[in-house]
Amino acid sequence: MSTMITATAWVPRGFAAQFPTRKEFDEEEFERIAALARGQLDDAREGLAAEQDGQEEENEGKVAAIEMEVDEGEDGGVKVREETNEGGMKKEVDDDDLREYDLDNYDNDDEDDAAASDEGEQMGMFNSIKALAYHQNGEDDPYITLKEDDDEEEKEELQVLGTDNLLLVAKTEDEVAQLEVYVYEDEADNLYVHHDIMLPAIPLCVEWLDVPVYQTDPNKPAPPTLDKDSRGNFCAIGTMDPDIEIWDLDVVDCMFPNAILGAGGADTTTDTTKKKKKKEKKSKKSNDTHHVDSILALAANRAHRNLLASASADKTVKLWDLNTTTCAKSYSHHTDKVCALTWHPRETTVLLSGSYDRTVVAADMRAPEAKVPRWGVESDVEGIQWDPHDPNYFYVSTESGMVHLHDARNAPSNPAATKPVWTLQAHDKACSAMDVNSVIPGFIATGGFDKQVKLWNIAPGGSGPSLVISRNLDLGKVFSVGFGPDKEMGFRLAVAGSKGVVQVWDTSTNAAVRKVFAGRVPEMPEGKGERTIRVQDDDEDSDYEEEGGNERDGWESMDE
Repeated sequence: MSTMITATAWVPRGFAAQFPTRKEFDEEEFERIAALARGQLDDAREGLAAEQDGQEEENEGKVAAIEMEVDEGEDGGVKVREETNEGGMKKEVDDDDLREYDLDNYDNDDEDDAAASDEGEQMGMFNSIKALAYHQNGEDDPYITLKEDDDEEEKEELQVLGTDNLLLVAKTEDEVAQLEVYVYEDEADNLYVHHDIMLPAIPLCVEWLDVPVYQTDPNKPAPPTLDKDSRGNFCAIGTMDPDIEIWDLDVVDCMFPNAILGAGGADTTTDTTKKKKKKEKKSKKSNDTHHVDSILALAANRAHRNLLASASADKTVKLWDLNTTTCAKSYSHHTDKVCALTWHPRETTVLLSGSYDRTVVAADMRAPEAKVPRWGVESDVEGIQWDPHDPNYFYVSTESGMVHLHDARNAPSNPAATKPVWTLQAHDKACSAMDVNSVIPGFIATGGFDKQVKLWNIAPGGSGPSLVISRNLDLGKVFSVGFGPDKEMGFRLAVAGSKGVVQVWDTSTNAAVRKVFAGRVPEMPEGKGERTIRVQDDDEDSDYEEEGGNERDGWESMDE
């Protein structure tokens, strides 16, 4: 079984609804999903037909003759022989064994057809459903035993407390892509899946949004405009597809996203009866309205909350207006796939982008035609982060396992002339994940393809980093690391990787971390060791019970 987690994102406390709602599947929702399914089916059929036509043209002339012989034996058997002009093998099929089943008349049932015609009704597979009785109010149905008590129990199971954090996990398991929404109860050391969302393709990035987003439809009233008081609990998801899906995290069992940014969003608002019978093949050429390749990174602007930036394998960065769910501007600052984005924490119109062209660009989104400062690195960019405590500096992690610190005020004349403040060989293989703690200054975490998670202390004054602790958390190749977003969660680190397991590591319980960041870590309960919290499988629970474990639930000793 192949399982991996490619991205994670925290949701701060207080944004999730206390009692999430369950999506009611109404007629309008059914029609929308059916229309989308018909469109996707038509696309698939046209693609298959085009592929078959191309195959026929390719194979034309290869088969010069097909000879079929029918030999009737004494018992009336039939033999079929096919012969090709290339000296291929001859295939013979003898249907003597199939004679007794009378397959030629398998679909003919004259007696049943006659009976059905006499009654004036053709029998069908689901005809009897029309005769079923049902109650308008489910409470009147004597066979429905789930009453209010069960509804209250279900409501309590979905409850999210104000002290809980949500953790969004982009997961792929056996080619089934989904977003799992976890609830993390810090005081109870509990991590569990609250609900999940099915996705159309392998997810590559996820970004939490604090504003409500709805698809604009010319055939319907315009949704309310976002203002400073608008508040929501949504997320944007980028996948291998070129569209960005936006979901409401406070709705459970929803089958369709609230909005789609890209060409797919236009399809959902178009009357399918007015579409051309033959659709034109979608162009892979970059344009100013939507992406045409995989979405590799997303970044929500926390100051201008209606803006969302996206980076794609089509080499462009696009700026989306969440009020209209349309692309406001497209930027082409890179010559290869753009894989990382982050907004400046103070200069809120400046966007930092990293690319496989081995450059990092800091561009003001208000001046798309202006010349942009560009820094170079030794290999493909993996991640970028501004320093939230001193935004004059930013970090870059690369495919060669390096981490660079750059001063944004000292832009080089060209990428080759780049001079970082310092460089660090953080990992033996690609440094695929990096996060800078927004609560504790000088505290960063990195993860790599060498399966190691490392915590670093960055001394003030540019003297360079020092390693605090390195751990193999048995998560495989590390694809994502992220510190908790709240003050109370500053030392909690979410880690996930190629084994498809997410784990929350309370780094404040590590002796080395406590020594380096003394005075900034909370007091540790007596008799407790270092703890990590993860969702355990049933097999793991049974093994733990058999071993007679007596540690507190959710705690795992990691004493050195």
